[in-house]
Amino acid sequence: MITKNRKLRSQECGVSRMNVEVRAAGVERTVVEEVYVHPVDPVKVVCVRPDRRWVRRPRCGVCRERAPLYDRGHRRRWRSLDDGLLRVYLEADLPRVACRVHGVVMAAVPWARHGAGHTIPFDETVAWFAAGASKKLVAELLRVNWHTVGSVLERVMADRDKEGGDRLAGVRRVGIDEVSFAKGQRYLTVVVCHDSGRLLYVVEGRSKKTVHGFFDLLGQTRCDELTHVSADGAEWIATVVAERAPSAALCLDPFHVVKWAGDALDEVRRQVWNQARQAGMTEHAKQLKDSRYALWKKPQDLTDKQELKLALIQETNKPLYRAYLLKEQLRAVFAPGGPERVYLLDAWLRWASRSRLKPFVKLARTIRARRADIANALAFKLTNARVESLNTKIRLLIRRAYGFRSVEALRAMILLCLAGYARPLPGRT
Repeated sequence: MITKNRKLRSQECGVSRMNVEVRAAGVERTVVEEVYVHPVDPVKVVCVRPDRRWVRRPRCGVCRERAPLYDRGHRRRWRSLDDGLLRVYLEADLPRVACRVHGVVMAAVPWARHGAGHTIPFDETVAWFAAGASKKLVAELLRVNWHTVGSVLERVMADRDKEGGDRLAGVRRVGIDEVSFAKGQRYLTVVVCHDSGRLLYVVEGRSKKTVHGFFDLLGQTRCDELTHVSADGAEWIATVVAERAPSAALCLDPFHVVKWAGDALDEVRRQVWNQARQAGMTEHAKQLKDSRYALWKKPQDLTDKQELKLALIQETNKPLYRAYLLKEQLRAVFAPGGPERVYLLDAWLRWASRSRLKPFVKLARTIRARRADIANALAFKLTNARVESLNTKIRLLIRRAYGFRSVEALRAMILLCLAGYARPLPGRT
């Protein structure tokens, strides 16, 4: 009696049990033939086939172009979203077609991507969870292998790249930088749009070839439309930008320029420390060794103890204190202001050149060679801060995932989270 009432209610709603299974799986253009629970494995098997319209027009699984049938193929399964505690599999015959481009390949099916062992809704669910959780957690929750998560991400991102259209249209201001992602000096080159804050390009390596790859993707017409490019002092970036986008203003990131001054200051500190140590001035050498953070920090951030240490250096070691003042004056050049800050930079260059401190004399030559790029950064107030912020997010993704099996899986995760590819869960808007 209960079964009969349920059947009547289903008929009144116009929804059959088979239609419920299709909707639960989240697939389209699919007909359910049979549903059963496997007698041995605790799985639910949904036997399906494409609808008649799909069957009449077989397509290549790779390019999705029309192709004649080659043979009936074999029967196989695809993992679908779980039904409660039961794993769910779609089972169907998978014929082969003779594609003019790809030869004899598996025919396309409406519920899964080519070569995948999971349905499209399952892949999309994995990608959605992977954007906000570690791969280990996603693998445990959806009962898949840890490496499978990376493979799913690669498939999803390949499809979204095709569907995304021209993501480089209208790009005018970009930032280029590199970020380390593994031991052994392994780096990614990243390119970010300053106007939208969106990641445009990420590839393994840090060389002229990787930067050329971005400009090749951009095309010569859009390269000529670029107005500003920000970067650190890397020669492999500056050379390619000058060659491929000569009309764009290259802006040298102020943070890296000040960092050069910090490195020069530390080199002077080590020199005077070694001189004091070799002269037998043990106590003075110890004070110099412990003064590193007092010399590096901003004056307003110094503790009382560090202020005393800096005052002692001013009294006892004029060369080191002069190096400290040079570092602080260069930092002041990049304080809020306009193009007039270039005059302060020129004054600093004159001071550093006659400072008789070899590290700062060398630094003055380096900055003078890149003066035009620094002047652009001061005039247009453009830094690499947005790119560095994105690099921090990339490091967080790597740390949260406990590593990646392949660079392509890492690249797919980065694009999914930072390039505007994110989508809602299947069945939700």
